[in-house]
Amino acid sequence: MTLARKTLTLLSALILSTFALSAFALAEGTRTWEQSKFEELTKGTAKGIALRSEGGLELAPAFKALATTPSTYIWSIASDSGGDIYAAAGSPARVYRITPDGQSATIFEPQELQVQALVVDKNSIVYAATAPDGKVYRLEPPRLEPAKGTAAAKAGANASWSASTYFDPGSKYIWDIVLDNAGVLYVATGDHGEIYKVSPNGQHSLFFKSDEVHIRVLALDPKGNLIAGSDGSGLVYRIAPNGEAFVLYSAPKKEITALAIDGTGNIYAAAAGEKHAGGMTPQMGIMLATPAQNPPAPGGNITITAAPTAPMMPFPAPGLGATGGSEIYRIAPDGAPARLWSSREDLVYALGFDQRGRLLAGTGNRGHIFAINGVDDFTDLIKASATQITAFAAAPGGGLYASGSNLGKIFVLGPGPESEGTYESDVFDAHVFSLWGRASVRSAGNVELYARSGNVDNPDRNWSHWTRINLALAAGSELKVPPARFVQWKSVLHAGNPAPRVDDVLLNYLPKNVAPEIDEITVQPGYRYQPIPHVTGSEPPAPGQPRFDPPPPAVRDRDSIGIRWSAHDDNDDQLVYTVYYRGDGESRWLLLKNNLSDRYYSFDASLLPDGGYTVKVIASDAPSHSPGEALYAERVSARFEVDTTAPVLENLTAKLDGKQIHVRFRASDSFSPIKRAEYSLDGGDWQFVEPVGQLSDSKTEDYDFRVAVPQAEAAPALMAESTGNDHVVVVRAYDRFDNLATAKTVIRGK
Repeated sequence: MTLARKTLTLLSALILSTFALSAFALAEGTRTWEQSKFEELTKGTAKGIALRSEGGLELAPAFKALATTPSTYIWSIASDSGGDIYAAAGSPARVYRITPDGQSATIFEPQELQVQALVVDKNSIVYAATAPDGKVYRLEPPRLEPAKGTAAAKAGANASWSASTYFDPGSKYIWDIVLDNAGVLYVATGDHGEIYKVSPNGQHSLFFKSDEVHIRVLALDPKGNLIAGSDGSGLVYRIAPNGEAFVLYSAPKKEITALAIDGTGNIYAAAAGEKHAGGMTPQMGIMLATPAQNPPAPGGNITITAAPTAPMMPFPAPGLGATGGSEIYRIAPDGAPARLWSSREDLVYALGFDQRGRLLAGTGNRGHIFAINGVDDFTDLIKASATQITAFAAAPGGGLYASGSNLGKIFVLGPGPESEGTYESDVFDAHVFSLWGRASVRSAGNVELYARSGNVDNPDRNWSHWTRINLALAAGSELKVPPARFVQWKSVLHAGNPAPRVDDVLLNYLPKNVAPEIDEITVQPGYRYQPIPHVTGSEPPAPGQPRFDPPPPAVRDRDSIGIRWSAHDDNDDQLVYTVYYRGDGESRWLLLKNNLSDRYYSFDASLLPDGGYTVKVIASDAPSHSPGEALYAERVSARFEVDTTAPVLENLTAKLDGKQIHVRFRASDSFSPIKRAEYSLDGGDWQFVEPVGQLSDSKTEDYDFRVAVPQAEAAPALMAESTGNDHVVVVRAYDRFDNLATAKTVIRGK
């Protein structure tokens, strides 16, 4: 038996023994899929589950929709001592009164496009600011309200509330209002960046004039100072009761979108929009109205104006153009600022505090509520069924009301956690059919874990049923799901003491070993590949990720033959290669090189006699497996030719025939056709010459041609005598592989 046949027989035997000994050959042992990081967990689906930025799951605060209004936007909310909530809305512009049990009534419908802000005093009198070209209205409840639960109370007719103009600033926009303990109302306006002060008796005055265009938000600190945030340069002002102002902070963003102040005097400011040199950035928002009614919108929005007859859409359309996301800053009582939180995706519309004193951020345009625990430490608490969370207000029992826009809804947050929460992970793709082993879970409290598997990426298409995993086993419990390519886990958290949490989930799996594949082979005669330096210590690609091998640099070398190939292994196994060659008409494969880890090889072309050849490459994943479990793949190249032997020039003759030189010769090659021939006369330039019959397509070509005798120039008599009329004819011929042969003859003069 020949060596090549023995080699192939051995490879076949190894492959057969691999399947016979183990029908489930496994690649590089057990692998793991682990999820604990925030970025990983955000890919799953959470219901009643909060995601910690440091990683892990916990129960979210209780969260439910209390009321859905006919309005698209709710911009501001406030609650009274009885737990009733008042909502300033737009599209259509209304003020709603909503009871703690969700009963909603419209108490005010202004002529302006929307109600932008409102506050409620201790007597349940509502102050509502409208826009654009708006006013502050005073809304008073009826002196004798219908008994709760009666038809009149449920109807909540507008006639039961009286509305009067309380203050007209004559400004284009009213952005925010705030009421101090003495009943003084502060009004933040836009177009001229002014803040007005309105006393309880209705007297008003200009309290502060900014060089910014808009004062966007207001808040009061424990000392009675007014805190104001601007749009344009992103300034946070502290304004004393006497009107003296000081800039506490100039934010990196252009617009202060929300303010909150805790009991110790820390000021929290949210900002959005990118600053640009030369002043304010264009405002963004969508408004179909007359030019006189087009206002800028929060978030740095662009206003689009249509013809006066176009249908009107209340401004602003939130979050349509603020770029760069949002940031939240904390300004300490001594004035020191620090950035707490940032997001490229979320725009902060509202700040508030829960019953634990944690700072909450209501955002768009994904409707998330975040708890800000510290510097870059946060919890993604809620994903609401509204596009933006725009405001917070106190709710009975220590909870919070939250308002949403798109659609205009009122939610109740807390005060306690959800009784149960469910989290479904994203689908994990092992990329090959795999055996699923044990689960290792770090958790606390009452937690359940489930798993399921399937062979399509959509779990709704006939996957296995959810199977519960016994977390009580110290060594971890088997998943007990069918072997498959895809897997998913689910966790159910139940309220209790201790509070439930999941910190880390790790699933073990064993991919079935599959044979490598050789995608293509390229043979390049006349080229040599230069070695590529190997970088030690580099990380291997993650499972399922392609392994990138840079192409080797090739240099022209007619004495070499370069072979390169591409191969892959779905298990990402380490591969080793063996290269064979075989000549035309031969049955044996002869070893050229083995134990190659590179995917290229060059060798001396003179090692092979002239002729046609093919190359076979065998790839093995043996380095990643125990003996007897390796799998193989092979591929044969396209036929290529080797010719390193120069042609032979025969029967070269040259003689004078009158004023011409008659030249004849034959060029022949043992393997390839003659490609071209040339001649040179007396050391002149090389000139192309055609063979007899003109076509150069044979291994033997005859050449017969005449060349005019060059006319000798006048020369000294002594030189003429020494040179006479001799001529030198040199011919050369190339075969198809550019192998070169030359010959020379001399014509002696008389």
